[in-house]
Amino acid sequence: MRVAIIGVVLLTIFSCQRVDQSPDIIFVNGDIWTVDDAHPTAEAFAIKDGRFTAVGTSEDINSLAGPGTEVVDLEGAFIIPGLIEGHGHFSGMGKSLIDLNFLHAESWDEIVSRIKDAVETAEPGEWIEGRGWHQEKWKVRPDETVNGYPLHQSLSAISPDNPVILRHASGHSLMANQKAMNIAGVNAETKDPSGGVVVRDAKGHPIGVFEERAMSIISNAFYEYQDGLNEEDLWNKWYKGIEKAQQVCLEHGITSFQDAGSTFDELDRYKAMAEAGELRIKLWAMARHSSEVLSENLDGYPIINAGNGYFTCRAIKSELDGALGVFGAWKLKPYADKPGYTGQNTTSISELRTIADLAVDYDMQLCVHAIGDKANRLFLDMCDSLWQIYPDGPQWRWRSEHAQHVDTTDIKRFVPLGIIASMQGIHCTSDAPFVVTRLGKERAATGAYAWRSLLDEGVIINNGTDVPVEDINPFECLYASITRKRMDSDEAFFPEQSMTREEAIYSYTMANAIAAFEEDDKGAISQGKAADFVVLSRNLLSCSEKEILETEVLATYIDGKEVYKN
Repeated sequence: MRVAIIGVVLLTIFSCQRVDQSPDIIFVNGDIWTVDDAHPTAEAFAIKDGRFTAVGTSEDINSLAGPGTEVVDLEGAFIIPGLIEGHGHFSGMGKSLIDLNFLHAESWDEIVSRIKDAVETAEPGEWIEGRGWHQEKWKVRPDETVNGYPLHQSLSAISPDNPVILRHASGHSLMANQKAMNIAGVNAETKDPSGGVVVRDAKGHPIGVFEERAMSIISNAFYEYQDGLNEEDLWNKWYKGIEKAQQVCLEHGITSFQDAGSTFDELDRYKAMAEAGELRIKLWAMARHSSEVLSENLDGYPIINAGNGYFTCRAIKSELDGALGVFGAWKLKPYADKPGYTGQNTTSISELRTIADLAVDYDMQLCVHAIGDKANRLFLDMCDSLWQIYPDGPQWRWRSEHAQHVDTTDIKRFVPLGIIASMQGIHCTSDAPFVVTRLGKERAATGAYAWRSLLDEGVIINNGTDVPVEDINPFECLYASITRKRMDSDEAFFPEQSMTREEAIYSYTMANAIAAFEEDDKGAISQGKAADFVVLSRNLLSCSEKEILETEVLATYIDGKEVYKN
């Protein structure tokens, strides 16, 4: 009798185990690009507990279904792993969805007109914020400019009682009106801070544009104004922006987002949101502060997979220079259109080295904004020096954020030093109208956005948009990476440096996962990884180039759950 009971118990346990092993859901009849080199294509996959458990043919996967398994027919749709935004600014994106956004403005007059409308509804003394203007991308140029920048007078005339702060699309300069400059105490005697420029006219008067570190002159006045506002209202606005940013990401198939620099206050809130189940995409973030603030707040870091994998902060962000469009990229040789000027070193080498030491001490990745060829060389030089002390340094996957212009002699240094080129394909075509003007043809052809040269050396290139510097749309970025063409032109920017379609998709999936030490968890549709994937309206490998831009996300899945449906 006892033997019989034991047999029944064992049979029951065995039966339960068999039921437990059947998938929760299977997807069949798909056109799947897995980004898994071992099995690049498939028709179907099975998911259990939010992870891929099997990938293969529809027949094979159908055979795994149990009585409780849900079956979804993909009807031939094209599937790829969940897209990963490899370098963006999450709260900045949210803010851009609430404040005035001039990313698509075609003229300075258009911007002034929109500010005039905002002034009419603003209280006297209320600051008016905006972002996204770029003087090199306007179809109509102002009559009077300095280095291509507009002068503040037309803006000041329509906003005499409201200070105005308009951040450049790059985030590396801003425009202020006279009221804002008066509050900040700016006049002809105001000195340029280290690493920044107060742009002036021929008589030495500020025109309203503040580059790089000089932005703090106006920003500090704005922050003093904010200090007098209700803190709860400010954070509520921040949360509203984050929610909008999450929704837009899901609509574009973005399942994970690599945030390129947040304050400790923001990081604390992201962690709390993740633990409360309020983050709907997986957020990987970099802490961005001075070495002094970092040293006082890094206890308890890195934070990895908080909130069931929805929040990680295991990196530190710093920078060496500014942006090419505002003459801030640090160059080995002068700008072609600004003789004698080589850009800005925004963070001293000694400060960067101190931050690097903190990254080593706390086992954090170091991600350094380096756009110009000199900035990239000095970052590589610093790593080369550090690896003499720490021989395992090449395994730390430190990142050059942007790597937009690299001297040809330095391209071969990335792989031996283990440096990842964290680049944004859309920057190439967005900047194309002025790159040759800034660098000259030879430097632009050989070292600017040199994806092919870097890839051929075996460098890992992870991709993204730098949102809100550019639009979050990954298909515009993929199109730029594959064609090096602007959306409004058939002329390619040095197309010999293009990525293949497979390389471009890889750069938005597995490469981004590797760049964040997350390749075991995401980046491909393969057994054991999180079931993050997107259903698309076009086959990105075989559709026409223009159809890449027309691609729509039909559905977005995170951990096997549908989080967006078109």
